[in-house]
Amino acid sequence: MDPLISSLKVAASGLGAQSERLRIVSENLANSQSTGSFPGADPYQRKTITFNAELDRASGARMVEVSAISPDKTPFTTEFQPGHEAADDLGYVKMPNVNVLVEMADMREANRSYEANLQTIKQARELISMTIDLMRGQ
Repeated sequence: MDPLISSLKVAASGLGAQSERLRIVSENLANSQSTGSFPGADPYQRKTITFNAELDRASGARMVEVSAISPDKTPFTTEFQPGHEAADDLGYVKMPNVNVLVEMADMREANRSYEANLQTIKQARELISMTIDLMRGQ
């Protein structure tokens, strides 16, 4: 298969993977304060995403795919909020294991990776267009 077409496919798989990563980060951020609804209930548990390289037999290129979306095993923190509906007998509420700074850093990294894949697609399209223009000139 043509290397330019292969690069388009690899970059497109990267776009899909980073898009899914951004979705998971957004879900984590949206639920960063979601507690349980009764005393002792577990709050929202942060999700993590894992990627895998999969060989595409048609192009011979290694594509990126999401291999797993799994809960983060980091322990929950507790906050003293005696009036909260999820507070235990001592007034402590379990809070999600979501660190907003970590999520923001992950979002920036995913955004940069997405942009890099998009730039690869633009460059490959431009090279294909230049090749077609050269072939028309002959």
